[in-house]
Formats: sequence, structure tokens, C-alpha cells
Amino acid sequence: MDTTSRLLMLLDVVERGSFANAAESRNIDRSVISKQISKLEDELSVRLLNRSTRSFSLTAAGAEMVKKATELRELLSETIRMAENYHLEPRGTIKITSSTIIAKRYLQPVINDFQKRFPQVEVELILGDTLVDIVAEGIDLAFRVGELKDSSLIARKLARNRLVILASPDFIETYGMPEKMADLESLPAASYTNATIRVTEVEYKNAQGEQVTQKINSVFRANDAEVLLLKALSGSAFVIAPAFIVGDEVLNGKLIPLLTDVNLLNYREMYAIYPHRDLPVRTRLFYDAVRDFIGKDKPIWEKNIPNFEHMYQG
Repeated sequence: MDTTSRLLMLLDVVERGSFANAAESRNIDRSVISKQISKLEDELSVRLLNRSTRSFSLTAAGAEMVKKATELRELLSETIRMAENYHLEPRGTIKITSSTIIAKRYLQPVINDFQKRFPQVEVELILGDTLVDIVAEGIDLAFRVGELKDSSLIARKLARNRLVILASPDFIETYGMPEKMADLESLPAASYTNATIRVTEVEYKNAQGEQVTQKINSVFRANDAEVLLLKALSGSAFVIAPAFIVGDEVLNGKLIPLLTDVNLLNYREMYAIYPHRDLPVRTRLFYDAVRDFIGKDKPIWEKNIPNFEHMYQG
């Protein structure tokens, strides 16, 4: 292993917070990481880390080396991107992250077709709602719902994402058809929740055009959109959902849109996020394929809800 590789290993240890985490990400033993960092210190003739049994801290020299390692990683990545752009046939690996439902509904069909067209391209798909460090994890493309908070990354809007209120025929037979938004407060609801989000109300515009909120009676909460749909399909709760999670449930009559004359506010839009403006050919082509599949004007998921353009003040 050369000095460059050891510097990148040092950067990996610092970004991941421990030798063990860095070793796990590289699928090697922790002792290998420790030995290579020690060799790096010998090569540079300077101590980089102050180590204790369970933790470490950077020395002043170590902090400077981490800065240089960050610059080195960027330079190497840029060099690789430039070289890849000279390939007539896209090749290499595209590393992608997204939520599970986005991957199942909108990425996997594109991946399947893309790899038929470009068999020399490999795809690594990492699923989960938890945000990851795109740069540190070497992610080429992330697909997320909601605005980007990290200004150092590039975000491109893929599609709008409107809300819909859904319930099953059994639910309507049991509880009746709600006639106004206030009726929702007394009806059982299924809602999304995670470590940072807990949906307890819905925003809409009243007849005067004022933005108001309506509380909902959330009797079931989950951090998975498909599970929320299953709850609604059971007839024991209604769900207020972003349209992109709807499959054929409305088309086949298993779920029915409620209160369609209400002016619901749009949900957070879907974005593609990536670390650099200068995308490799394979990544740029894949992004274009996803955008074409979703649709530039009317997103594909809105076709799953007949007459959706006339609902919720669309």
C-alpha cells in the first residue's frame, strides 16, 4: 500500500469516527487499518493521531494531513471522471442511494433497462430513508424527497409531488364519507413518522385562500410508506400520502381519494442529488434515463390516480 492509499485510509477513519467503522466499510480487519496508519506516521515522520483504548484525536499535523487527503480524494475522483468521459461505451460502477419505495417503483425499472443497454456498467443500490454522507460514502447519485440542506452538493428537481387523501371502500362503509376537513380529526388515520418527522396534521388553503392546518387522529404510525398504504387498505385508517407512493390501488378501486375539492398544499418535491457538476458519462446517462422515465411535466405516479389533475386544486 502506498502513501496515497494510507492518506485516504486516514481520512476514512476520521470521517467514520473510528478504526472499527472504517475497517467494516472496507471489509478488512481493524488491525490492518491500525498498522497502515502507523506506517503512514513512520513514512511522514510525524504523529497523526493521539490514540486511547476506545478513541482517538487528531494531532495538529494529523488535521493538516486530513485536509490534504480530502483534496487528494477530490483530485483523484476528478481525474477518474475525466478519463471515463473518453470511453465510447459507458463502463464502471454507479453507486446510488434512495428510499426503498423510490427504488422499487422508479429506479429498478430504469436500472434493468439501463444495464441491458450498457452491460459494462455495474450498479450498487443502497436503500434507506436515513440520509448518508454522499461524499464520504462515494455515492454518485441520491434520490430524495425534500430540499437539499447541504449547499456543497448539487440538487436537481425531478418532479413535483402532490398530496392525496385515501381510504378503502370498507373504511368509508364503516365511518362514512367525510364532507369537510374538520371531519378528519375524529377519524382514525395512518401517518408517517421517523426520528425527526412526526405527521400530526395536514396543511391546506381554506375558501379565503388562507393557509391553515387540520389535526388528524393518528392511530397508526410508521416510517415506511408501503406499510402506511397497507394500513389504509385494511380499512382501519385513512392515509394522507404523497402521490409518488401510490401504485395501482386507486386504479383498481382498493383506495378512494377523499375530499378532492380541498386545496391541499404540495408535498416536498423529488430531487436527484450528486456531489459534482461534472458527472461521468455513465452517471449522466442514468440520470437522464430516470428523468425520462418519471416524466418531465406530469410525473408518472400521477397517472395512477384518474383525474388527479382536477383534484385538490391541481
